[in-house]
Amino acid sequence: MGDQTEIKTTCCIVGGGPAGMMLGLLLARGGVDVVVMEKHGDFFRDFRGDTVHPSTLELMHELGYLKDFLSRPHQEVQQLRGQIGNESIIFADFSQLKNAACKFIAFMPQWEFLSFLNEKASRYKPFALRMNTEAVDLIEDSGRIVGVVGKQSNGDLLRVKADLVVGADGRSSIVREKAGFEVASEGAPMDVLWMRLSRHGTDPEETLGRIAAGTIFIMLNRNDYWQCGFIIPKGKIDEIRAAGLDKLKERIVAIAPFTADRMDELQSWDEIKLLTVKVDRLKQWYRDGLICIGDAAHAMSPVGGVGINLAVQDAVATANILYAPLKDTRCTTDDLAKVQQRRTYPTRMTQRLQIAIQNAVIKPTLHSDRPITVPLPARLFQIFRPMRAIPANIIGIGFRPEHIHTPECP
Repeated sequence: MGDQTEIKTTCCIVGGGPAGMMLGLLLARGGVDVVVMEKHGDFFRDFRGDTVHPSTLELMHELGYLKDFLSRPHQEVQQLRGQIGNESIIFADFSQLKNAACKFIAFMPQWEFLSFLNEKASRYKPFALRMNTEAVDLIEDSGRIVGVVGKQSNGDLLRVKADLVVGADGRSSIVREKAGFEVASEGAPMDVLWMRLSRHGTDPEETLGRIAAGTIFIMLNRNDYWQCGFIIPKGKIDEIRAAGLDKLKERIVAIAPFTADRMDELQSWDEIKLLTVKVDRLKQWYRDGLICIGDAAHAMSPVGGVGINLAVQDAVATANILYAPLKDTRCTTDDLAKVQQRRTYPTRMTQRLQIAIQNAVIKPTLHSDRPITVPLPARLFQIFRPMRAIPANIIGIGFRPEHIHTPECP
């Protein structure tokens, strides 16, 4: 065992993802001492969610960061399109959003988003980011969580004593495991194979999903490459690998023929990453001295790409509700309960919608060998264009958007 170091802070956030970094920024901006514990040595991890929706862009606007934020590499998409069989369909039109600073989705690599939040947070003295420090245990005193034990890359242990511990360490959260929280699983009929393919000048511009009998393929425009997601039935990865990489390539070319000239870029399964899809949530997000937010509190389906934005909204609500109690060192379980009460409705509504789409569209498509036809609601979106504002609002703004109420201390 390595050496042990102990430090004290007001709030220790486990996980340097969107929820953790946003919460760290807002609290430090308000003068609350914060330590963010991140197990990786950098933010560069591919195949992570990177759809920054209008609700999150609105927060950047409220903070006065929007111009700087949009100077980072990104693509702006006003409409969400899909190809069902041979028909191109517009599902959502964000240009119809009202009272939004940005009427588009920004596709920005997650490492750019997190690096931006870190850059802004690091300007405030109360903020400290501990990279290469993996949370391995919680510190408990008479039933109250009073800190976190982190293991650093050199093997030394870092004990962070804190008035509040926030678990923002994702769907495989060590915090929620160590806290003994009960998880309610909603199930998911699919997993996703993520890969990248080069993008050529003659390729389509649009980011879109392609749907055909037995196949759903997502292509996200990254300027010089496509980030691609091949949807597979839940638990079928071994069967797909056994069929061979060439078979997978054939299926990709069948649904996206223009990719045929770059299939040799997929040399082995090492270029293809499996995302195991979960939809779940904690029955209770908190206990004395501890709360979970983001994917640690509720793992979302990739449907709609809302995961980052829901996590950021959690962070804003947490800061709004807990800022004053943390400043006054009087944060109670009643305060923590208010965060869950505030965020339960949008979480449940979003998950219900995702599950409905999974069951009505994704599951039948993956198990069908018949030609796919455009469903009636999608046809109505093409005929009655104002209807495209409905999914745009649900996806882009969400069921309970949050706004910045925390102050900036000099």
